[in-house]
Amino acid sequence: MIRQLVFILFFGLFILSCKKDKIKTDSDAKLTFSTDTVFFDTVFTTLGSSTRNFRVINPYSNKLKISSIRFESGNSSQFIVNVDGAQGKDFKDIEIAAKDSMYIFVQVNVNPQNPNTPFIIRDKLIFEINGNTQIVNLEAWGQNAYYHRPTSAIKFKDGTYLSYSIIGELSNAVTGSGNNFTLKTDKPHVVFGYLVVDSAQKLMVPAGAKFFMSYKAGLWVYSDGEIKIKGALGNEVTFNSTRTEPEFYNEPGQWDRIWINEGSTGNEIDYAIIKNGFVGVQAELTSNTGTLTLSKPRKLKITNTQIHNMSLWGLYSFAYNIYGYNNVISNCKDNGLNISFGGNYTFLHCTFANYFDKGDKPRTTPNININNYYEDLVLPMDSCYFGNCIIDGKLDNEINIDLKTNTSYTPSLQFSNSWLKTTINLSDVSRFIEVKTGNTITYIAKESFNFKPQTGQNNFLKNFTGSKALLDVIKVPQDLLGTNRNSSLVTVGAYEF
Repeated sequence: MIRQLVFILFFGLFILSCKKDKIKTDSDAKLTFSTDTVFFDTVFTTLGSSTRNFRVINPYSNKLKISSIRFESGNSSQFIVNVDGAQGKDFKDIEIAAKDSMYIFVQVNVNPQNPNTPFIIRDKLIFEINGNTQIVNLEAWGQNAYYHRPTSAIKFKDGTYLSYSIIGELSNAVTGSGNNFTLKTDKPHVVFGYLVVDSAQKLMVPAGAKFFMSYKAGLWVYSDGEIKIKGALGNEVTFNSTRTEPEFYNEPGQWDRIWINEGSTGNEIDYAIIKNGFVGVQAELTSNTGTLTLSKPRKLKITNTQIHNMSLWGLYSFAYNIYGYNNVISNCKDNGLNISFGGNYTFLHCTFANYFDKGDKPRTTPNININNYYEDLVLPMDSCYFGNCIIDGKLDNEINIDLKTNTSYTPSLQFSNSWLKTTINLSDVSRFIEVKTGNTITYIAKESFNFKPQTGQNNFLKNFTGSKALLDVIKVPQDLLGTNRNSSLVTVGAYEF
């Protein structure tokens, strides 16, 4: 009896072992990976290498045979892998036992001091099994950069987090001490999460600074903080995503926003190029108590700046005071300019052109939205002035005016000597002063965000001679490209003909 039981036990184990040794050949068989992306974020300081690893898991009760493991870029890949103790770039017929796994080690060798090395190095490790193809992404930073990684997080009531770091925590990325910092420009800045200019801190961003923003990353000037972004013509401060491949060149929504709160009269953005985010610049009066403090200063001067290809708004203001000139805001999924809850505004020689065409649904909201209330709460708008501007886009009407008057506040709004794409009634000469409409503006290259009008359109974009047009051109005597403006026959928009 005992012999029979022992025989049955060993026979069962033998059958089970044979079953496990059988290779699963089903066409739906797939591997499981411990990660979908192997990321090298080490800051290399000399010619060197770094190694990461991940697990390849067989979730089945039978063996799996991986027919091929190879790089998408083949033998030219800057990565190399170690599979089962063997190093190389192409492997065949690798078996993984039932319910087992193996580690794959990935190495990258780069020279971060070589300016010809791509800033970001990417490849894909391709696995083929039973006719199925699966990939693991590989990403490494190929040049030196300053990396701003979150050190803290804010938890919201819905359980989500906003992760952030405070400027100055990465001390080698800035100069200065106390609460006054200047960003270094000898290397790009790669931002994960939010980079915060905290209360009472001041940050100077000099010409030539380059920001590469990861997904959902942003720059946040917190209440009572201050920022001065001081680019120069031909040496602008740039904000873009970390995805530098050609297919991401025109992809909006790749990072979050530049967010500026109240508490300062010294916020400035000059000669910046801001692309491919969610919101370009958000200037906002905030409240932690539920009550808006209108007595707090909240000023932003934004000049000679381009904001392109945002998945929501280009410039958003909530009860702020903004003075701007020579700005080009283009191709946003919602509004190029969204003025909400009042404030005070002056825009001179700006081009607002919205030809956004991404996604399945066409844009239906006008390029410019102007509002001063929410439900029964009306906030003051003492002045909202557009002088010598272009407001254009794909829609028949690119201006929405939604203003309320109460016993305390009468909003003031004027469009002077501007070209407007709109169907609203322009007969109110106190609000619409020597404006033009109709015609179609042809630009040099909308698809690459060059919104300088082509020549031959002088009849409706030039030759403005109203008194206000002449006064406004005196305030902004050069265009976005540094060209002197004609002070007697005024050209509207950010570019002089």
